[in-house]
This record gives sequence, structure tokens and C-alpha cells, in this order.
Amino acid sequence: MTDLVVHDAAQVVTPTDGSELETIRDGAVAIEDGAVVAVGPTDEVARERPPENATAAIDASGKTVLPGFVDPHTHASFAGDRADEFSAKLRGATYQEILAEGGGILRTVRAVREATRDGLVQNLLQQLDVMLASGTTTVEVKSGYGLDVETEVKMLEAIAEANDRHPIDVVATFMGAHAVPEDMEADAYVDRVVEEQLPAIAERGLAEFCDVFCEAGVFSVEQSRRVLEAGREHGLKPKIHADEFERLGGAQLAAEIGATSADHLLQSTTEDISALGEANVTPVLLPGTAFSLATDYADASAFEAADIPVAIATDFNPNCYSQSMEFAIELACNGMRMSPASAIRSATATAAEALDRTDGTGTLQVDSPGDLVVAGVPDYEHLPYNFGVRNVETVVKGGEVVHRD
Repeated sequence: MTDLVVHDAAQVVTPTDGSELETIRDGAVAIEDGAVVAVGPTDEVARERPPENATAAIDASGKTVLPGFVDPHTHASFAGDRADEFSAKLRGATYQEILAEGGGILRTVRAVREATRDGLVQNLLQQLDVMLASGTTTVEVKSGYGLDVETEVKMLEAIAEANDRHPIDVVATFMGAHAVPEDMEADAYVDRVVEEQLPAIAERGLAEFCDVFCEAGVFSVEQSRRVLEAGREHGLKPKIHADEFERLGGAQLAAEIGATSADHLLQSTTEDISALGEANVTPVLLPGTAFSLATDYADASAFEAADIPVAIATDFNPNCYSQSMEFAIELACNGMRMSPASAIRSATATAAEALDRTDGTGTLQVDSPGDLVVAGVPDYEHLPYNFGVRNVETVVKGGEVVHRD
């Protein structure tokens, strides 16, 4: 028996193998055993899988059905509060100035070191609830607020437990090289990441990816290379924070080592963009970060001109406090001037590529995971057009309704 049929949708929208979205009017999606088994016009799908015979059915009349959103870059596991830094930024303080005064990442590091594992789990579960309500069904979560073996392990164990307890698929990334601890030199700390943290993480099987903050004043290109190559030796796929504040060479490093993704990329040049495309590295742009820091947005048009699809993500963290992929889509359109179709693709299929998901995650096609959202809008263009509100009404994960307003 069919587990779920979503029927009579004004639109069913899914990315295709090209760069466009396929739009099916008066559409339906049928799911069995957690996977999509049929998608098409309602009369065709219902002929073989009548909604009244399914275990559950959703009447999506007047609404739009899309793949569940994939958020490929977050720092959602943390402790403490930095709302006062938001006010400081409004008074003109820069990210680097706040960090130099002991705030920023290092402030969160102190809070996470003091937190219990259970406290980290509970906080992350609360954040995942908010993400789910806005349509996220797969999310990447990084460590990196520990900066020592004990705390990095504690963070990744908390991430793993949250994944076991929550409907959202949580993809774990080890990011011990997120910042340089107080009273340490970068080279000495890289030694610890490579010689102590990575072996401990790999031995426990706690992460899929290894990330590094390749940026002036944090980790150099060569230091970043050392971390990522060591991560690969331990079975972790490389990702990299690159070219956010300065063009240090992080994008070129990502291309050279074949990283799964390169993220931020505000200062990347056409040469860097071409290198990423040739190396099949997925660029991840973070419009919420630009919005939060009141800085320029990444140049999405430069990637479009090079015919290189980009992913978008929330970058949810204590410095960019937005859990909503809906908001990321809105900012991609209004801040980076992406079309609604491009922004939605960037939040679904291309975002899945940034997490090396090749099972159809981020699409609605036969055999893809049965992850979808029902939005209370008549077509997909209304998703970013009607900004500042939550348009997602129902979220389905693996064929089960896991959130409904």
C-alpha cells in the first residue's frame, strides 16, 4: 500500500538534470517505503495510487509542493548567547574587532567547553525543530567550537545523538580548524588538529567531512592544505571556508584538492570560479552572512555566467542567527539577484551536491527520498516574493508528515 499521496497541488516543483525546474500543474507525489514512487499530474498518479487508498493523503489544492530543503553549511551546535555582539555590530564594530576583543568564535568556544553533552544535544534539537518548520529536511552541522580533543568529540557526539533523535538528516562535519585558540600559534594548533583531534574523530567515526577556515589571520593556505589532506587520510572528505574577507587562495586550494564544496567565496575571481568548475567543486554561497554582517553579497551572477550552479545555505551560527532556508532563498533573490528558480534549485538539488548526496536528495523524482514541503503559495515564485513570513505549512520526511502548521 502507498504510504502517502500528496495530490491536487497547484504546482509540484522539482529540479531537473539541467539547470531548470520542472513544474507540474495539478500535480501529485506518491511515496512508498520512504521513497518517491510516482510524480506527475494528479489524474495520472491517482489512477494507480488513489489517495483514498493510501495510508495518508494530503490535499495540496492551491499550494506548491517542493523537495525538502537541504542546508549544506551550518554551525548549529553551540552554547551561550552573543546577542550583544549584534548590537555592537550595529554600532560599527567589525567581525575581526569583536574576535580580537575575545568575542566571536572564541567566546562561543568557552561556552561550549563548559556545556554538557546533554545540554548541547537539547540546544541542537531545539534549533532543528525551527529548521524543520521552515522546510529543511537535510542539514550539515559542523563542530569547531571546541578546539581541543575532548570538546570536539563532545560536540560531534552531540550532533550524532541529535541526528538519531530528530527527523532531519544531520550530516556531521569536523571543523577543529575553525579558529586558533587563545595563547597558541596557528602552526602549533594545526599540529594538534592533525596529530590529536583528527585521529580521535576518525577512530570514533563521528564525521563525514573535514572543514577549515582558510582566511587571513586564521589559517593560511598551507596550514589549511595540511588539515584537509590529513582529514582525507582519515577518510573525511574536504570542505573549505574560502575567500570570505580576503582572496587568500582558498578557492584555488579547494579546486586543487578536489573538495566537495568551497563556501563563502565573496572575494573569489573569475579565475577561481573557473577552477572550481573544472574541479567539480560545488560553490556554496551564504547570503544570510552578508545580511548579518551588512557586507556585500557574493556575486552569484559570476557563477551563472560561467555556467556553474551554486548552492545556498543559512550559515546558521551565533553570529548569523537564522535557521530558515526560506529566508536564505529570499536573500538569494533580493540580495544576490538570483531568479526564484535558481534560488530554489540552489537550496535543494545543488545543496545536496554540496553534501555529496547522489541518491536524489533535493529532488522529487522516482526513487528519490520522500522528503518534501507543502508551501501555502500558488506557485514557487511566491516563495521569495512573499518574504518575511513562513510559507511552508507541511513537511514530509521519508514519507511521514513530521511537521504541520
